[in-house]
Amino acid sequence: MHASRLVSILLLLQTRGRLTAGQLAEELEVSLRTIYRDLDELAAAGIPLYADRGRAGGYQLVEGYRTRLTGLSGEEAEALFLSGLGGAAAQLGLGTVLAAAQLKVMAALPPELRGRAARIRERFLLVAPGWFRTEETPPDLATVAQAVWEARRLELVYRRPNGPTTRRVEPLGLVLKGGVWYLVARREGELRTYRASRIVRATVLDEPFERPDGFDLAAQWEAVEIAFEASLRRHPVRVRIQADALADLDYAVGGSGRLGDTLANLPPADAEGWLELTFSTDSLGGAHDDLLRLGDRVEVLAPRELRQELAATTKRMAAAYAVERPRRAPRRGRTPTGTPA
Repeated sequence: MHASRLVSILLLLQTRGRLTAGQLAEELEVSLRTIYRDLDELAAAGIPLYADRGRAGGYQLVEGYRTRLTGLSGEEAEALFLSGLGGAAAQLGLGTVLAAAQLKVMAALPPELRGRAARIRERFLLVAPGWFRTEETPPDLATVAQAVWEARRLELVYRRPNGPTTRRVEPLGLVLKGGVWYLVARREGELRTYRASRIVRATVLDEPFERPDGFDLAAQWEAVEIAFEASLRRHPVRVRIQADALADLDYAVGGSGRLGDTLANLPPADAEGWLELTFSTDSLGGAHDDLLRLGDRVEVLAPRELRQELAATTKRMAAAYAVERPRRAPRRGRTPTGTPA
């Protein structure tokens, strides 16, 4: 653990430049005393490390120093080749770069780690899109990625329901979610999210911008997901359901209502196997269609309008099936089985 932490400090300084002892302690989740002791050990071992005093100070390596240390364990080598999504890299214009990088890493690994990494590539495949969905390939995705990387403003022609509109944005990051690319950008001082497939045209402007201090793409995307899911849960639905139909309910309303932890915190069923629960949906019409799949194993208690609509639908269905339809007479010259008379 101690040796691994020393390697981590060295690689952090090599990749990030100057860092304070506090930043290193926070990154490695250890005390300041431990960091100071580790830095002294690195210096004693001959690592060209020096400290700048003052408010803007910190620790850094002598310019030009690079360690040849890889420090990869077997599990790390495996994870390296498990983490790459070749299709996503290709969409960003980095497909050949990714392949070249993996070849170089493979060549640098010792034989035993090389074999483990190769087995990962042979036995595991990551596919982002779900079933019955084609992966979106936005035409200007590589252009957007270039602007993100170079921190230059973008001019977007963006497709909206009422027609295309032009936006000037400061691109901060790209997110691949379920096979769909999203651009997180700042516009007029506010963070916005754009679906990349709706970008009709993207033009990189010769206008650099300063990224927000402390911007965290992962944290921002988590906030976007929370806000989006909350916006889908506008209509609570109370139902009475047979306990053995819970799994079917979870599947049926998966598209319009998010059960979340609801199924994990249910009261026990009554003596006849019924229980009550509440879930939320973005569309009562969608819930109406979803709940019909469960037939008489579920009863809507609220809201009143959904209960009434289901009652009207089932009444119409019952009336349709109650009518005895006249059988169609067989075609002339043929028997009912379809063979010639």
